[in-house]
Amino acid sequence: MAQTAVSLPTQDVVDRFERDGAIILRGVFKDWVEDLRQGTAKLMQAPSPLERSYQPADGSAPFFQDLCNWQRIPEYRRFVEDSGAGRIAAALMQSRSARFFHDHILVKEPGNSIVTPWHQDLPYYCCSGEKSVSMWIPLDPVPREITLELVGGSHRWGHSYKPMRFDGTELYAGDKAPVMPDIDGHRADYDILGWAVEPGDAVCFHFATVHGAPANLSKQNRRRVFSARWVGDGAVFIDRGGKGSPPFRHLGLKTGDALEGPEFPDLAA
Repeated sequence: MAQTAVSLPTQDVVDRFERDGAIILRGVFKDWVEDLRQGTAKLMQAPSPLERSYQPADGSAPFFQDLCNWQRIPEYRRFVEDSGAGRIAAALMQSRSARFFHDHILVKEPGNSIVTPWHQDLPYYCCSGEKSVSMWIPLDPVPREITLELVGGSHRWGHSYKPMRFDGTELYAGDKAPVMPDIDGHRADYDILGWAVEPGDAVCFHFATVHGAPANLSKQNRRRVFSARWVGDGAVFIDRGGKGSPPFRHLGLKTGDALEGPEFPDLAA
């Protein structure tokens, strides 16, 4: 399976990703924006059973989410298999392999009041491993005030914080993990990263990097994002008791099994 020729990250970018757990790649997927927009339009017309949209209680605009659609949306499949994203992921992770974990679509319509709280993805995911990267790819211009924010270096804090539902309840009852620090109350104490982004840029971050996003209170700025998640050498499956993300209930994998199979193609080469 031949991927499109791409410019791989420089060693300086790889070093910053290892240090900060988050970097931005400018324009790296600009040639794929229209495909991803078309795929997202198709998805929003016919969401999957895994759709996880939020309708704010205050009646403001919705926050559409869906995941694991790359095998049924042709435009998404082409991106995953042909864009060269796997080669970029392998370079950032410093990994021989780059297995596609899953896709996640996030659309915050203008006026959406939902704040994405500070969290790590890893405690939610049905996988574990040292090497991982999410590619947060905007399909619209996103100004700094409503963009994704990340805490630089937080992937190296050594904690998996208690995963919470976005309504403030615990995902795993009785979880003894530490609670996420009050980052918003002490922003000056953290290296908070965030960039105004253009369609086709990619904010790349480790699954353990703490991140969040403001509400989209603008009146005109739609915020469509295609997220592509990748794992590298040593990734294993973790059974989260049916509450992990994605909920791959059809897999015959057990905790500790290598995260391999046709659902997770290796696209490093």
